[in-house]
Amino acid sequence: MNTNSEIIQDSLLLKDYLFDLPEEKIARYPLEQRDQSKLLIYRNGEIAHRQFSDLPEELPANAFLVFNDTRVIPARAHFQKSTGATIEILFLQPELPSRNIQEAMLIRKSCVWGCMIGNKKRWKPEEILRTMLAINNSEVTLIATYADYEKNQVQLEWSDEECTFLDIISALGTIPLPPYLNRDAEESDTTSYQTIYAAHKGAVAAPTAGLHFTPTVFEKLNARGVKHSFLTLHVGAGTFQPIKATSVNEHIMHKEQVVYSRELLTQLLLNLGHIVAVGTTSLRSLESLYWFGAELITHGNNVRFYIEKNTPYQATNNPSAEAALQAVLEYMDTNFLTELWGETGIFIYPGYKFRLVDGLVTNYHQPGSTLILLIAAFTGNDWRKIYKEALDHEYRFLSYGDSSLLWKSS
Repeated sequence: MNTNSEIIQDSLLLKDYLFDLPEEKIARYPLEQRDQSKLLIYRNGEIAHRQFSDLPEELPANAFLVFNDTRVIPARAHFQKSTGATIEILFLQPELPSRNIQEAMLIRKSCVWGCMIGNKKRWKPEEILRTMLAINNSEVTLIATYADYEKNQVQLEWSDEECTFLDIISALGTIPLPPYLNRDAEESDTTSYQTIYAAHKGAVAAPTAGLHFTPTVFEKLNARGVKHSFLTLHVGAGTFQPIKATSVNEHIMHKEQVVYSRELLTQLLLNLGHIVAVGTTSLRSLESLYWFGAELITHGNNVRFYIEKNTPYQATNNPSAEAALQAVLEYMDTNFLTELWGETGIFIYPGYKFRLVDGLVTNYHQPGSTLILLIAAFTGNDWRKIYKEALDHEYRFLSYGDSSLLWKSS
């Protein structure tokens, strides 16, 4: 049995992952043409500058891209009280009658969600919020109450039994833009804050690395023979949560739901050594998949697919990538699954050894965020050089900003 090479880094300090990000460097709106964004290439310690439309030529022909095809839902809702106070509810995670996001979208009549609640002090535990919605040329009465005040769990009940939760939220809510954009969502965000391949509804934030891809870029990838596949990680609001603890490992990681197809597993096995994650959400999903395979090998099939933040650092068995993926495939076959559903709260920081991912397409992230820690793990100490280069060359930062193609440091 192999011993674990990752070490829980209690000594990692937040101050070492901060940098100055001027407000004017934050992209408030996307470019009109998605693939005209800047593209920084980092490979073997060297940096080059391109345009995103050049990405296909910058990838080896045997690269295998993995995209996150989640779709952002209009999860930010506002209720007006008779007193005039506005209560904002951001729907984060379904709780009842199903915690599976795919299933929760289709629930009828009533459901309970874990939420973030703005102006909570104005919404007392016993109070009922009520609004009328126009859905399919009918008026639908919607009632919101607390299912659990302390846990911020909200119960919704609606009058039309034919309406699904997705119908309700589509009529009620707006796209929840990242807080650092400091603006309300506009009509244009309903399309610009979605990837062109977004398919499975359930995210409250977009996998923004994918926003740069256009049909033209996909055509160029196909012409070069670059293959790709999809997984689904429903991005949660925790992706924007800054690290506040002095010691990085004290940060409480959010958990997110992820779905893998059997076809993806077989393609990953065929393309080991050439896998490029499109976005940090795809990367975390792929690395979580490895650790689920490791758990299966260690503990047998009677394990729940939930990767905790320190699972990689506490594991006692590090199988090969091939063995881990084979274990997951066997688990799926044994349980007659064509799709595998799980949850991950994985925390990737310096000291982590990447098991499946060799390259990463990603935007530029906030100082002191978990995503900066991930970039530092992937590129080593060169992360500062990369970010300085991007700032010096007027790259646009964060969700609507420019992009990079990073190769794993040796």
